[in-house]
Amino acid sequence: MKTNRLRRQNGIIAGVCGGLGAFFDISPFWFRLLFVILALPGGWPGIVPYLIFWLVIPRK
Repeated sequence: MKTNRLRRQNGIIAGVCGGLGAFFDISPFWFRLLFVILALPGGWPGIVPYLIFWLVIPRK
């Protein structure tokens, strides 16, 4: 049985998108795009969740 744990990966900034991509088995590009799109209307809708994930998700 394979256990898939959510961990930050080596990535561009903090590894959040790489970790989410590995956990959900999709490209981290899609998570990066999502955070960028959420950051466009003022920044906070994309930056705050990213910072929370950075603090909550453990390092690899």
